[in-house]
Amino acid sequence: MARPRTPVLTAARIADAAMELIDSGKPFGVNALARALGVQPSSLYNHLDGRRAIIELVRGRLVERYLAAIPDELPWDEAVELVVRSERRMYTEHPHIVPLIATETVTDAAAIASYDQMAAILLRGGFPEHEVLVLIQLLDAFALGSGLDYAAPEDVWEPATPTLHLTRLLSYQPSGKVRSDQAFEIGLDMLLTSLRARLAAHRHTQADGS
Repeated sequence: MARPRTPVLTAARIADAAMELIDSGKPFGVNALARALGVQPSSLYNHLDGRRAIIELVRGRLVERYLAAIPDELPWDEAVELVVRSERRMYTEHPHIVPLIATETVTDAAAIASYDQMAAILLRGGFPEHEVLVLIQLLDAFALGSGLDYAAPEDVWEPATPTLHLTRLLSYQPSGKVRSDQAFEIGLDMLLTSLRARLAAHRHTQADGS
């Protein structure tokens, strides 16, 4: 009688299974992933070094699916907007993944290349080198937060006691995804406006010093 074949493991198959497991909201770990793949945990350890490595595989898979290369001729602010919108879509479609990838050091090659691309966009736009990584962190935090906000309850605030202003202001506030989309659009506009002003101030300072 032929022995049952062991499922062939590839980086893509491991990453896809991990994403499906995390998206389901079930407990995530090496043993749980091995069960989902129909293999022994030792088989996974033959391909990667534990839970952190799996998370990095997932991060890379997300980058491959959502973050395409940005044309060099695109103005820096349009490029930044495109990346942030793509990241937000990535995080809103996979909210359970956000806490995992946000707490691990980025090592995946595709993710590193994506951040490197963002650095190139900002440098090409004229931002000073010593600020570029700080700005990238700021943009990343905004996209991550927007992804988590998309998974928030339908009604974020429900005062049980009298308030000075909140209860009245809630009458202007949409709920659910409409509220989240509105907050994202306003926030993105504020970020881009602030970045343009900061760049203009930097250029003005440079001109005065030349």
